[in-house]
Amino acid sequence: MALHFELVTPAKLVRSEDVHMVEVPGSEGAFGVLEGHAPFMSTIADGQMRIYKTAGAAPEVITVSGGFAEVGDAGLTVLAEHVED
Repeated sequence: MALHFELVTPAKLVRSEDVHMVEVPGSEGAFGVLEGHAPFMSTIADGQMRIYKTAGAAPEVITVSGGFAEVGDAGLTVLAEHVED
């Protein structure tokens, strides 16, 4: 199974896809999320998210600024103030 990942800004839904893993720049330090992760919520720092579509794949890097990350039963949702591809 895969992790469902959504990246949202105040203006639009940027991504909604199933991935292997996402690394998020949390305000308390970076953290990785895989499918089945325990429920979790964190503020995010300005930095780079790394999205791994499959195990062992090179990551896609997206720069985010501010916001929140929430892991729940539906997967990982990142609500970012600003996103640069």
